[in-house]
Amino acid sequence: MPDEKCPLITDEGDEVQAACPVIISASRSTDIPAFYAEWFFHRLRKGCIRWINSFNPDRPYYVSFEKTRAIVFWSKNPQPIIQYLDYLDAQGLSYYFQYTLNDYEKEGFEPGLPSLEDRIKTFIELSERVGKDRVIWRYDPILLSGSLDMTTLLSRIHHIGERIAPYTRKCVFSFVDTKYAKVKRQAVVYHFRSLTEGEKHEFIAGLIRLNKEWNITLASCADKTDYPGIEHNKCIDDGLLYEICRHDEEMIRYLDTHTQKDPGQRPACRCIRSKDIGQYDTCLHGCVYCYAADHEKAKVNALKHQSMPESDTITGEKPARVQKVNSDIRMFLS
Repeated sequence: MPDEKCPLITDEGDEVQAACPVIISASRSTDIPAFYAEWFFHRLRKGCIRWINSFNPDRPYYVSFEKTRAIVFWSKNPQPIIQYLDYLDAQGLSYYFQYTLNDYEKEGFEPGLPSLEDRIKTFIELSERVGKDRVIWRYDPILLSGSLDMTTLLSRIHHIGERIAPYTRKCVFSFVDTKYAKVKRQAVVYHFRSLTEGEKHEFIAGLIRLNKEWNITLASCADKTDYPGIEHNKCIDDGLLYEICRHDEEMIRYLDTHTQKDPGQRPACRCIRSKDIGQYDTCLHGCVYCYAADHEKAKVNALKHQSMPESDTITGEKPARVQKVNSDIRMFLS
């Protein structure tokens, strides 16, 4: 079931029909909390964004926040967004965080991140602020390298887990996918690799042993394999949204009638439908295993953003002037 459409006056004064999603994903494509928090909250107050479709960048796709009731944030460093959370609470919007907290410091696989210690402190601060049910720990992706064997990997996960397990209810993981051409090339350059099937089961067994100490839910992301003791995760999770939106009658009605998985995601993904508002090639973390960012393009795009920080897109390009359209215009939704 597609999202509703609603009329919208753009920043340029044109009238368009925009997507009006109830759930916003911010974002699988870039780290909005880390790099574009101020932009996001400015646009939230304005009521809309213009989303750039990487496959059709010249066509304007508008997203209105008029019907939005919940936001799922994805981040490796949500510290910059914490100062804005009071605004979301005041607006009655529900939200939670997918917080990726890895330890690949020695290998230099995530060069743009704060120190591990700072990221752990932010995790705890965020959990104390919003509640441990709304901060989900992701160790993502799982990979091995010449300096990172299974014992070392599990030891690092244990070190993080013993610090943050009291501040979350779930640990989500995925295995690195080197089938993406870009990731495959980067794997050769940076000497990391995916796990064999045997190693995956060894990892699962080790994680379950660690969890005897933590006693939190373990879940895999977008993985079709059934692992004993491991749930299949929904990152955009109707079950969690039922819990945190229980006083929002409008949101509950939406969840009752929108139970299908998001058709725009991978076959093994179990997320319900949302509208992602991120933009590829804008994340500055520089993670070597990333499929969503060309790091040199990201630097250029970050400069564009700084020159137009309140634009309706992250990178600030002005759209081609659009004509007023009828209510039957077909807007792309993902």
